[in-house]
Amino acid sequence: MTLDQISIGQEATIVQVGGGGELRCRFLDMGLIPRTRVKIRKMAPMGDPIEIELRGYELTIRKEDAQKIEVKL
Repeated sequence: MTLDQISIGQEATIVQVGGGGELRCRFLDMGLIPRTRVKIRKMAPMGDPIEIELRGYELTIRKEDAQKIEVKL
């Protein structure tokens, strides 16, 4: 399951961070690392972007990027 497939209010744990090169490094720099708990806070009306909460702060990412982050409930 990927991060974009989770409903608003659900929590999940990051299993794997995909993306290549600079994009993956950017995800890791933002705190999206394996074993981190994330919660979906909001979604835009068309589903893009997605606001998530992790490590005590909110982060907004594009749906395309959320599809590269594997999670488990």
